Amino acid sequence: MTHTHLKPIHLITPFIVIVLWGMNFVVIKIGLKGIPPLLLAALRFTFVAFPAIFFLAKPKVELKWLVIYATTISFAQFAFLFSAIAVGMPAGLASLVLQAQAFFTVGLAALIFGDRLKPSNVIGIFIASLGLLLLGSASITNSATQVSVAGFGLTLCAALSWACGNIVSKKMGAVNMLSLVAWSALLPIIPFLLLSCLMDGVTVVWHSLTHISLTAVLAILYLSGAASLIGYTLWGKLLAALPTHVVAPLSLLVPVVGLTSAWLILDESLNQTQMIGAMIVMAGLLFNVFGQKLIDALRKK
Repeated sequence: MTHTHLKPIHLITPFIVIVLWGMNFVVIKIGLKGIPPLLLAALRFTFVAFPAIFFLAKPKVELKWLVIYATTISFAQFAFLFSAIAVGMPAGLASLVLQAQAFFTVGLAALIFGDRLKPSNVIGIFIASLGLLLLGSASITNSATQVSVAGFGLTLCAALSWACGNIVSKKMGAVNMLSLVAWSALLPIIPFLLLSCLMDGVTVVWHSLTHISLTAVLAILYLSGAASLIGYTLWGKLLAALPTHVVAPLSLLVPVVGLTSAWLILDESLNQTQMIGAMIVMAGLLFNVFGQKLIDALRKK
């Protein structure tokens, strides 16, 4: 049963999750310094799946939906995201652009399930699109290389993949989220490893594994344990204890932590144009979540 009464743990838990997920992007950047992106993804999901699947029952969903979920959320999203950061996408900016998944999810739900778009959704998508265009053009102008274009585009592909996974999750209905995360992590390990061998070369993969640094090991443990298993477990408990409309908007704080931590730890910063673009994207995200209440209030006047 969902309760609306807030306990102290309900105030602490979202703060922990937001920090874990916001820092995730900085840790990816650090992990990629000594490990190819697809190999890092393979190692991440290896430790998400093992030993968790020995203690968690297989989620009660059809195999085809588990496979599709793993393909979109676990494989495609992180293949694109890790590759984006590897080719130069700033970690902080990636944390923000990835939030475009909210709009992709709304659009796909409208197309597939016939969900009706609210005025706040349409306006929010329009506002955020302007911000993304400004961010993209600023990135291209700054670097004048294909790296920024590729990084920005790959991050948007990651956001679309996440949105596709959200649609699959909606199709599956109620399911144990921790079990789903652990078991879906099992499927992309071999594809990630094979693709890394194909794209980076067996020699590079073997050298990366046999000469892995302590920093890389800690990064992998963070990505698998803290960001994935702990983060999703706490988030699931929040969703079970509080109304969805109270919990869901909290994810908007993830890019705030992502941008701040990237600035403090990696010395990443946005120029004035990028900052304006980032603020416009955040405004679009906020309007998508809260704008309908404002529209309804104005209509009553």
